[in-house]
Amino acid sequence: MNKLILYTIFFLLPAAIAAQTADEELLEWSSSRRLNWNDYKGKPDPASDAAANTTTYLSIQYKISSTDFGYQIKSLFSKNRSWGLHKSDYILSHEQGHFDIAEIFARKLHKKMSEYNFNKRTYQKDLKKIYEDITDEKEQMQNDYDRETRHSINREKQAEWLKKIEKMLNEYSNWADY
Repeated sequence: MNKLILYTIFFLLPAAIAAQTADEELLEWSSSRRLNWNDYKGKPDPASDAAANTTTYLSIQYKISSTDFGYQIKSLFSKNRSWGLHKSDYILSHEQGHFDIAEIFARKLHKKMSEYNFNKRTYQKDLKKIYEDITDEKEQMQNDYDRETRHSINREKQAEWLKKIEKMLNEYSNWADY
């Protein structure tokens, strides 16, 4: 008899915010739908000097049988936890960059998961390591994006980053079918 085990993992940026809630309104990443300011329903953080905040989740749900595994990945935007204080098209394009970075890493996760050779004895450790490596890299890229663009203040760097993000989305386009 095959046992079936179901796991769900969520990764949240920024890490300081509590985990996703059941009543949270989420939006899945789509190449045909860009974020707009109506998506930002959260209350601005009075302690923050940021113009806006975008909260994303990278989730994976996987099913394990005695001989194999399957998975479903989602790149999600939290409407409830994301907010905008200074709402301009320029700031929104920076925030879209954060959501697009989450999508890049959803695709990278799909690539890594599809390359994984299921091992019944080590799958828990193996899958956890794959997920953690991808999400660590994702968090580092999100931080680099904000640091190098100075949260979009450096317009030249912002333009460079948006090109870099678009290039990476194209580079991982074969892995967008997760």
